Amino acid sequence: MNKRIVTYGELLLRFSKKEHKRFTQGETLVGNFGGSEANVAISLATLGDEVEYVTRLPKGQVGLAAKMMLREHNLDVSHVMTDGNRMGAYYFEGAAALRNSSVTYDRENSAFSQLKPGMIPWHDILSNAGVYHTSGIAAALSEDAAETTFESLRVADELGLTISFDINHRKNLWKYPGAKPEETLSRLLEYADVMFGDVIEFEFLTKHPKIPFEARDCNYKMDLQPYREWFDELHKRFPRCRKWLMGMRNQVDASHHLLTALLWSDGKLYSTRIYDIQDMVDPMGVGDAFAAGQIHAMLAYPDDDQMILDYALAASTLKYTFAGDYNLATDEEIMSLIEGEWL
Repeated sequence: MNKRIVTYGELLLRFSKKEHKRFTQGETLVGNFGGSEANVAISLATLGDEVEYVTRLPKGQVGLAAKMMLREHNLDVSHVMTDGNRMGAYYFEGAAALRNSSVTYDRENSAFSQLKPGMIPWHDILSNAGVYHTSGIAAALSEDAAETTFESLRVADELGLTISFDINHRKNLWKYPGAKPEETLSRLLEYADVMFGDVIEFEFLTKHPKIPFEARDCNYKMDLQPYREWFDELHKRFPRCRKWLMGMRNQVDASHHLLTALLWSDGKLYSTRIYDIQDMVDPMGVGDAFAAGQIHAMLAYPDDDQMILDYALAASTLKYTFAGDYNLATDEEIMSLIEGEWL
């Protein structure tokens, strides 16, 4: 398989306060770039993969800074457009103790949301790639952005790429007139060979009641049969998709999470260990680290589904140790965690 990877989505500015402060406290905002598909791209490049990231940025200094950041992380930015008027942003208020985190989006009329079909030369971009990754967020911002996402999937399908898709349902983003998130996401998933999501996103997509994950420590025993039946239902609905990764997280408090995952692959269900994560640095981007870990492992270990799952979970676990949106864990660090050298 051609191992070159293309990812597509919106790059954002993230603003937050230090030391768990609320936005009503203090005067200083900390800013950094991030966004689901960019997080996946940077994680993959850190692992040594050849990755191109496709997006649309505003012209001027903000767009230039964003593009420079992408280059710094060894991404191919040959088809990053810098002709829009504004950068999408979000404001993140971190969790503390028993207080949950919160996110406020500011993405209306962003450069990316105003993409239209025909603006991106998809045949040129995808003709020398093997894997294409995008997510539901890319289709949530406007009707034209949704059509551009479908356009990219049709070309990737035509060229025979492996298509990786993250459900990434963000209910607060689907605001354009006539938006139909469930219907649109279902149509997008018809193109997917590999799919990612957490139990809440699976529940939204299928209306199947989520199965509680109530681990309080690493000794929690899971009943896999209900999940097996759930995945079998999904495969009947989306027969093209060969691999489904479901992430599960139990949040004990703001700094204590239990994390595991399941992989359904060609009719067989794989499970892995549970990680007990305490004193974490930043939980943002954990799902993107899952996706990047699985994509990398699929290319590195194509015949070992257990290793693919173990690698994806270890990669996402290490994301908790990095500030910002994207995972900077190396292959050596991920393998050390899998092999128990850090336990």
